[in-house]
Amino acid sequence: MCGICGRYNFGSTEPVTREELKAMNDGLVHRGPDDEGYFSQENVGLAMRRLSIIDLSTGHQPISSEDGSAWIVFNGEIYNFEALRAELTVKGHKFRTRSDTETIIHLYEEKGTDFPKYLRGMFAVAIWDARRRRLVLARDRMGKKPLFYAQGRDFIAFASELAPLAAARGVSREVEPLAVDAFLTLQYVPGPMTVYKGVRKLEPASVMTLQDGKTEISRYWDLPLGREKLDYLSLAELKELVRSELAEATRLRLISEVPLGAFLSGGIDSSIVVALMARASERPVKTFAIGFKEDAFSELTYASQVARMYGTDHTEFVVESDMASVLPKLVRHYGEPYADSSALPSYFVSRETRRAVTVALNGDGGDEAFGGYIRYSAMKAAWPFSRLPAPLKKAGLSLAELLPDRGGGAPYNTIWRARKFLQATLGGTLPSTYLATVSFFKTPEKNALLSAAFRNTCGRGLDYAERYMAGLFEKTEGEDLLNRVIYADYHSYLPECLMTKMDIASMANSLEARSPFLDHKVVELAFRLSGRLKIKGFRGTKWILREAFRDMLPPEIYGRGKMGFGIPLGQWFRGGLKGFWAENCLSEKALGRGYFRPEELRRLWDDHQTGRRDNGYRLWAVMMLELWHREFADDFRLG
Repeated sequence: MCGICGRYNFGSTEPVTREELKAMNDGLVHRGPDDEGYFSQENVGLAMRRLSIIDLSTGHQPISSEDGSAWIVFNGEIYNFEALRAELTVKGHKFRTRSDTETIIHLYEEKGTDFPKYLRGMFAVAIWDARRRRLVLARDRMGKKPLFYAQGRDFIAFASELAPLAAARGVSREVEPLAVDAFLTLQYVPGPMTVYKGVRKLEPASVMTLQDGKTEISRYWDLPLGREKLDYLSLAELKELVRSELAEATRLRLISEVPLGAFLSGGIDSSIVVALMARASERPVKTFAIGFKEDAFSELTYASQVARMYGTDHTEFVVESDMASVLPKLVRHYGEPYADSSALPSYFVSRETRRAVTVALNGDGGDEAFGGYIRYSAMKAAWPFSRLPAPLKKAGLSLAELLPDRGGGAPYNTIWRARKFLQATLGGTLPSTYLATVSFFKTPEKNALLSAAFRNTCGRGLDYAERYMAGLFEKTEGEDLLNRVIYADYHSYLPECLMTKMDIASMANSLEARSPFLDHKVVELAFRLSGRLKIKGFRGTKWILREAFRDMLPPEIYGRGKMGFGIPLGQWFRGGLKGFWAENCLSEKALGRGYFRPEELRRLWDDHQTGRRDNGYRLWAVMMLELWHREFADDFRLG
């Protein structure tokens, strides 16, 4: 696992210096504390920071082809590299290392820009092909590993993280208002956009080539839309397929020359991963769990049941509100506004895990693959009601908002579920129904909060998120409802929110995170299962997955519903974070940025403090936006 960066001055002969590369590379030290490497040749340069996992002694990067005409820097892990290496050796390629990196450069020599199609793993790759004067950038299918780039009239620069790239020479740091608008709706900035007008994200499953001054981006993989579903198989055959694919994906991710463990939340997905690890390992698996003082948000009891069942070497850790002091550090690592509050516990569980191991497996991707989110059930149940008269639907939601939440904002209690169902009925189209279930700020709420100046700045681009999601759903005609929603998540929420969160949380602590459920063969199999196999009725989430692993789970885990990785924001903003939020977000500087109507922002705060409404997640989004500005654009004023 590493961090990579580079620059190509394609429009001039201006050399790329080591000093220039080092300035970007030093911003990636946390991603790779074990080693650094540089390659520069005339007007092109590559650099990397390395976290050594495989081939500790000879895996130094950048690595070249046999004749030195092509050079590579690589971030990630390739789990089938040994099989590829054997095939490439037969074809005459000579290997100087035992690394997966060298396998990729030889694969490029054989397959050209089609090389990512043959890789099984997570990766961000940059290759300089001197013979063709071509720069090639590529990302893995699921977007596990990030890659940002900035292209000017005569140069392109790239990096694994936004902050060091944005600080590079010639890169514009002008704030993109449409990104801020989308962030307030989605909690993340959707790619290929970033918070800066001058920087883009290379999207997952994409290859970018820059040759002869021309840039081309192509997609090399997608979910198997339109393929026949596997429902014709017997239940026994389907269960065996699911078990075998996940077992193989887990086994492949146990390859490591450094200590390895697993995150164990106590949910279905991480419990299955730990069970499969335990069956494939000779030694007890090291497991790590994180919880909260507030019992309604903590899953430690469930995690300990799995740990006992499989005799793991188990460690637990508790997050408290005063640990929010780490927020400025997290903002620096994310590089742009990001409001998934589970970033906080994800950071801490990564930090504690890194004290004992260098690699950790997790259950990320299980909900998308097998239909685990409660909002999936809500959409399935609510879709028939979505065409009811709007006043009737809104009246029902208003009533739900007034109901007292005696759970203190606890995730997934009865009131929460009722609200999610009613939110799902608000949409008249599938994209709007989807957004109603995931948005922090619904469109009327957001429009009331935003200043007239900000709305005028965005112009017709306002509500970018709605058009963004509509474009994804247009591609899925013919799929059942659940798989259409899952497809949208695989192309938005999963790579842009969940993968970003885990990459930053783990890499900020120099920890490599691996996800068996995100193996592309597991994903392809799961998408070829119809929605009815994933959700039985309106509440039976991940049905086929539960059935496949029933005998490997404690009964309490098998029967559990989705809890998620939420944190008690409602309570924290009336307690430990109350002063912090007011000091930052109601300051003269914050209000002067011009995004929000001050009276509406104060109303949002007052409603929360008086208990009229739990605005915890909305307040968190506003706070993360302000903290980002203080770190990266402190002098910003709209207009």
